[in-house]
Amino acid sequence: MSHKFKAVIFDMDGLLVDSETVWAQVETEMIEERGHRYTAAEREQLVGLRLDEFSEKVLALYPFEETPTEFRVELTERMLQRIPLVVKDHPGAAELIAYIAEQGIPTAIASSSPISIIDTTVESQGWGEVFKLRVSADTVGRGKPAPDVYLKTADLMGIDPADCLALEDSPNGARAAVAAGMTCFAIPDRSHSDHHAFDGITPHVLNSLYDVLECLREGVENN
Repeated sequence: MSHKFKAVIFDMDGLLVDSETVWAQVETEMIEERGHRYTAAEREQLVGLRLDEFSEKVLALYPFEETPTEFRVELTERMLQRIPLVVKDHPGAAELIAYIAEQGIPTAIASSSPISIIDTTVESQGWGEVFKLRVSADTVGRGKPAPDVYLKTADLMGIDPADCLALEDSPNGARAAVAAGMTCFAIPDRSHSDHHAFDGITPHVLNSLYDVLECLREGVENN
């Protein structure tokens, strides 16, 4: 490789696949079924969080008569039903994944989603052989924006975080990658963020996964 990155670690929801819109639909359905309105401003605060932390914050915003665990379990079940039916890969994902595999660059997924969601998404897209290492933030002490899931992923790969490129779509995720000491390329998912959302987090904000592919082909140095 002409560039210095020894591994590429992917976020998943909103980065590789268009699932953030599906999450938003399911979250909105569940909240509105309980008699409340789910605003864009409220969702913006919650994107990229681990599901237990997400559920706790939702129940702090809305007075539901259930526990965060009950809300999380129902949300997960609804998503597992929909992922194989409606979630699609983002433009450039297939090409980027193929290029990285051809180059022999180690890859992994570091996601806030439960492992059941990660596995269902990866397998439904046919990426099982590429992403053999999949790490859920459920397995670490703190979810994003804390660096724990990225640090654990780098440790499992046996690669210094400083040698890793992390790809993220949300500010919370980008904060986690940067806090872990990684270079972070942010590709904003327009369903919830834009370039300005990453001001002060990472200078590397790109328009699409095709741009990431071009950067890797051109031998971008990490810094």
